[in-house]
Amino acid sequence: MRRILSIDGGGIRGTFPAAYLAHLEDDLDRPIHEYFDLIAGTSTGGIIAIGLAMGLTATEILDLYERRGPEIFSQQHTGLRGWAERQARNVKWAAWGPKYQPDGLKAALSDVLGDRKIGDAKTRLMIPAWHQQMGAVYIFKTAHHERLKTDYKELACDAAMATASAPTYFREFITARDVGLVDGGVWANNPTGIAVAEGIGTLGWAPSDIRILSIGCLEDVVEMRDAYGAARLVPKLAGLFMAGQSHGSNGLAHILTGDVGGSNHKAIYRVSQPVPEGFFTLDDTSKIQKLKSRAFAQARIDKPDISPVFFSDTVEPFEPIYRC
Repeated sequence: MRRILSIDGGGIRGTFPAAYLAHLEDDLDRPIHEYFDLIAGTSTGGIIAIGLAMGLTATEILDLYERRGPEIFSQQHTGLRGWAERQARNVKWAAWGPKYQPDGLKAALSDVLGDRKIGDAKTRLMIPAWHQQMGAVYIFKTAHHERLKTDYKELACDAAMATASAPTYFREFITARDVGLVDGGVWANNPTGIAVAEGIGTLGWAPSDIRILSIGCLEDVVEMRDAYGAARLVPKLAGLFMAGQSHGSNGLAHILTGDVGGSNHKAIYRVSQPVPEGFFTLDDTSKIQKLKSRAFAQARIDKPDISPVFFSDTVEPFEPIYRC
């Protein structure tokens, strides 16, 4: 069996998959990365994926969200000062520039990842980003195939910054190699489909051998009208595109693995929760504890089904073709 862990993007809502994995981790004898042959993550999910692959525990990553989340999203202050800062940011965001400076995010990631490189990953990695100038897909990958000769030399912090630089929230991130990249959520907010394609097409895994634990960052329940004017529709577009991509990605994974209607073969284990539209935003750090509570409760429910499939034993150690 080949096991894949896939983690969606979603800003501070990444607290949910981090907490979910931390709860599962409580019952494990080994770090989570030792139970998966490939870990894929986009945006906030990319940060979690990189952290796990570098040997961090899910608990340590959850602690990053809890301790550094307010700093990353400039929400350290409360009361009148906090309110005034939020209003000023919203005006700037609507009128002329990104909502946040990247300094807090860069500092937090640098503290936990240091000068590690993609090649230091202890398991195979896929981290989607987007090259704006070329209008092209850009995926950071470990050296798990002979043609992957470049990315393993890249800084892990750069890959995390790139995949998490959501347009309008953060400006384009320029890597140490002067490559300008933005959030992989532009095209692969849910990386499940491309992770399965990588397993089958690049790594040569048999579709029937693949099992995927796909963890989302909650799903907004949106009530749509028959028609909208531009002013009402535009704020919903990002969410609509992300939801559509996620469903398409999951559908592709189901087809590629043979986990389709009428089949007794179960390959895709999807974890997420429906929530009221707008209750959990991408940058509201005041809801971190609620996200954590939801995740722990969900993990408690899922453990009897998840554990025998993904955590009964560890996978073969990853041996990259090229090393740093």
